[in-house]
Formats: sequence, C-alpha cells, structure tokens
Amino acid sequence: MSPSSSSPIPVTLLTGFLGSGKTTILNHLVRQPELADALVIINEFGEMPLDHLLVAHSTENTILEMSSGCLCCTIRTDLVQTLRDITWRFSRNGQRQFRRVLIETTGLADPAPIVHTLMTHPQLAQRYRLDGIVVALDLAAGNATLDHHPEAVRQAAIADCLLLTKSDLADAEARRTLLRRLDAINPAAPRHEARHGAIAAGAVLDLGLFSAEGKVPDVMRWLHEEAYAADAPHHGLAHPGGHGHGHDHHDHDAHRHDDHIRAFCFAVNDPIPVARLAAWLEVLRSLSGPDVLRVKGILNVEGQYQPLVIHSVQHIVHPPVTLPAWPSADRRSRLVFITQGVSRATIEAALQSCLQNDSRPEP
Repeated sequence: MSPSSSSPIPVTLLTGFLGSGKTTILNHLVRQPELADALVIINEFGEMPLDHLLVAHSTENTILEMSSGCLCCTIRTDLVQTLRDITWRFSRNGQRQFRRVLIETTGLADPAPIVHTLMTHPQLAQRYRLDGIVVALDLAAGNATLDHHPEAVRQAAIADCLLLTKSDLADAEARRTLLRRLDAINPAAPRHEARHGAIAAGAVLDLGLFSAEGKVPDVMRWLHEEAYAADAPHHGLAHPGGHGHGHDHHDHDAHRHDDHIRAFCFAVNDPIPVARLAAWLEVLRSLSGPDVLRVKGILNVEGQYQPLVIHSVQHIVHPPVTLPAWPSADRRSRLVFITQGVSRATIEAALQSCLQNDSRPEP
C-alpha cells in the first residue's frame, strides 16, 4: 500500500553530542519493520563520510547522504532542496515509496533551524510535519558533556525523547547525577536506555501532537503537564523491562550550563477573552526566542468549545491549531515552558498582565 500523498510526512530529528552513539542507534532503527519504508537523511561532516559506511540499509534506497556541511547552518538550503526532491526521486509509478523521514544531524547541530525550516518554508510546511526531536546522551560522559558544551544542554532541553547510551561504561554515581540533571533540564521527555544502540522504533516515533494518520491528537501525552509539578516524582530511566529507577539528590557545580534551565507549567482557570486572544498570542510570540527553548500549551478561549493548541521551539512559533474536542474534563488553559535564564515569574506576569490591561504589556 502506497503512502498517502495528501497527509503531511512525519519527520524525526535524531541528534546528540559527538560520540553519543547516534549512528549506532540509527543502524538499529532502520532494520526494524516500523522504519522499513523510512527515508533517512544523513548529514556527513568532513571530507570522508565514514558514518555512512556504518549505517545499515533497510531497503535499497533508504539512505540519502548529504556531504556539503553542517546540517544546522551551511546546508539548510541543500536540506530544503533535498526535502523538495525526495518525494519524486524516491517514487515509483507516481507513488511515494516512503512513509516518514528520519534526519540524523551532526553532534554540534542545534535542531531549531531545522525545525524552523520544516515549520515555515512555504514549500515544506504543508508537505512535512515535525514528529519529534530525539536526542542521544552518553550516560558515562554525559555530565562532562553538559558541563562543557551549552549546545548539548539545549539539545537535551528541547528533546521529545532522550536515549541514554553506553550504560555499560557508566558508574552508579554518574548515572544518578545525570538523571537528576535531566529532571531539571527536561522533566517531561521520556527516557530510554539504548544498550549498544538497540532501541525499539516505537520509542522514537509518534512523539508529536498528531501521532498517526486517522488518530485523535494525544494532547495529554504531548503536554505531559504533570511532569512539571514541583513535587512530581523523578521518573528515572525506562529500561527494557519498563521499570523506572529513582535517584538521589546531589549538590552540583554552580558553573554548569544547565543551572539556568527552568522547566515549569502553569494554568489559567478562566477562559481567555476573545478580545485578548490576539494580544495573548502576541505576548507568547514576543517571549519566544533563544532563551525560551520550548513552549507547549492548550488554551480555553471564551465562547469557543474547541481548544486551541500552541507550540514553539525557541523563536519558531507554529501556527495555533484548533482541536476537535477537549482531551479531558479539565477546561483550564495550561502551558508548559522550558527556558534558559528566564524565570517563571517573568513569563506568568507578562501573560496575566495581558489579560488584565487594555493594551499589551512589554514582556
């Protein structure tokens, strides 16, 4: 059965710092039935595309190699061209031969520019949709990586899923420290251990709001607001057996890059007046930027039965989406934020002031 030509093609970004094991993970993923008809775009950096030699081909034409530079900056134009071309280059008798796209980035890549390309490019936004950002992190070296490389912290902060690798090389103390740091950086992203790169494809697919064709949006899973509660239990690491492991609290280095990462959720009990909605959304747009790493929310607009969903990754704000129905009896507006150096009080005050004043306040 050929993929639907009308539905947006889901795109998964696989990233992680240098040496985190992305290629080994990809090698396992493309062998699984769920990704047998995926088209994989590999960003090769440097003169010799050695990583390409380590990737297993799930079918004859699933690997598309990009060798002209770093995916997050110098070849974004090439990425646009590639995404425009693959629907006909990998087709047969006029039918597309892949159902999803998996992009592996370099270890230095910031996923945000790629997300921006998918969300805003006029020729791509209607054809593709972001399904999830998957980040690999080395359990043994992860603490040092987060200590010394702010881009690794930002990768972890905006992840929809964290894959923890090299557990056989990590001692118990390094594991506990890293897991506690991730509780603060990104408490809602599910974590899975990828032993020797092995991870079930289902763990990294269907992470977005619209998880699969023909299914109702899974807002509760996508928002996962309970993970942001101050007293939320640490959810540890999902092992193959499915059991999470708690971890202890430890003092941390005051100079770490993730000290200024904040993850929080707040709710607004009363419906947002229609007259204030445009100003509310504008405040959210003005708050979005390099220091507001991720925003997800569901809004109750006065006089409207259907909820409005908002989503942004750094400065990239996705157009609001109206859902067919509320996912539960809870009709409060709820927003989750992951920020860097921006306090909850600053954001909450700006949004609440917007509802109370006639004019939009300065954020």
